[in-house]
Amino acid sequence: MVPFSFAGQEWRWVAGRKGGGQALFWPAENALLVADLHLEKASAYARTGQFLPPYDSRETLGRVAAALRQTGARRVFCLGDNFHDAEGPARLEPHAAGMLAALTRATDWVWITGNHDPVLAPAGTWGGMVTEALAVGGVALRHQASAATAAPELSGHYHPKLRVRVRGRQIARPCAVRSERQLVLPAFGALTGGMDAADPAILAALQPARAIDAVLAAGDRLVEYPLWRG
Repeated sequence: MVPFSFAGQEWRWVAGRKGGGQALFWPAENALLVADLHLEKASAYARTGQFLPPYDSRETLGRVAAALRQTGARRVFCLGDNFHDAEGPARLEPHAAGMLAALTRATDWVWITGNHDPVLAPAGTWGGMVTEALAVGGVALRHQASAATAAPELSGHYHPKLRVRVRGRQIARPCAVRSERQLVLPAFGALTGGMDAADPAILAALQPARAIDAVLAAGDRLVEYPLWRG
């Protein structure tokens, strides 16, 4: 895990297995934060004739389980777009459903709804609490960054990736995007893709700001890459 400071608190970045996105561990709350799982994305695409390997939910939930083992977290905050669409929970195959039920039983699990799952209602089926937004330890948790927030804020939605050219090759890695008071987490799901961290839509979502940086863990060190300066 790689130490990281934000909003006057200490955090830890946790790399996803098999090159997946990064989760954020919050020691003060003993909590794991993940964004944009997009469970059952492959089955959603299959309904329109676009066939992808159908095991994305298993892989994503396996990443969450591995991060929980690594951190020992007892709480999980999912920052929206938990399923790829409103019918995703009904399509979850039995093995993945069992994995999810075990995770929600073992932790204090909170589902924050996103634009892909605005009426997600897993409580009673998978367990956990469902809410549109939440304030924990002086930090606002929601799916999409809000310029109106006065408190420090964690969100998801944009799936940011840092794209840089190294020795003639372009390399893209999931990253967070940070301003002084806002932090956009990378997508954690197995089939989530990504938006350039310097995309104007992301930079606009984190205004007003004096500085905006891409942040990611690389091995045992923190990489910070400037994206915008006011």
